[in-house]
Amino acid sequence: MKKNGLILGLILTIGMVSMAWMKNPMTPSGIPQVGDKAIDLKFLNPEDKEMALSELQGYVVLLDFWASWCGPCRRANPHVVKVYEEYKDQKFIKGTEGFEVFSVSLDKDKARWIDAIDKDNLSWKYHVSDLKGWRTEAGKPYGISSIPTTYLIDEEGYIIARNPSPAIIQMELDKRLKKKK
Repeated sequence: MKKNGLILGLILTIGMVSMAWMKNPMTPSGIPQVGDKAIDLKFLNPEDKEMALSELQGYVVLLDFWASWCGPCRRANPHVVKVYEEYKDQKFIKGTEGFEVFSVSLDKDKARWIDAIDKDNLSWKYHVSDLKGWRTEAGKPYGISSIPTTYLIDEEGYIIARNPSPAIIQMELDKRLKKKK
């Protein structure tokens, strides 16, 4: 009788854990990992126009969490700019529209955010922020606790890499380039 009670308890426990995991199958914590579908983000750009990560379906996307006041972020920006400039106009294989950067700022000060975009020559159009700093809603689904943090997302919306080096980004993009005849 005791054995049956233990077995029933074990089955119920496994069932509850499985149901909790199925609710958000990415990880037990819900933070997306490599191989998981990227979570959509929708926030305002500097011109107060809503922009969504999902608008970039079909593109390889570098999702970049940063801020104007973050020294390491600002030092990383030239590397992001270099990769963006190198690949933004390239022709990719069927199924891949191109390469884009989706920048999410953890700034509170709109003027400083816009100034940093300008000074760092961040020429892509996808810049968003809710101007809540570390309390941003944008960072919650990705568990952002430090910046810079980046995710490389493939053309189907799946995460390829977390915090990839410029060389890894270039390798993933090179795989998708049309071969020159």
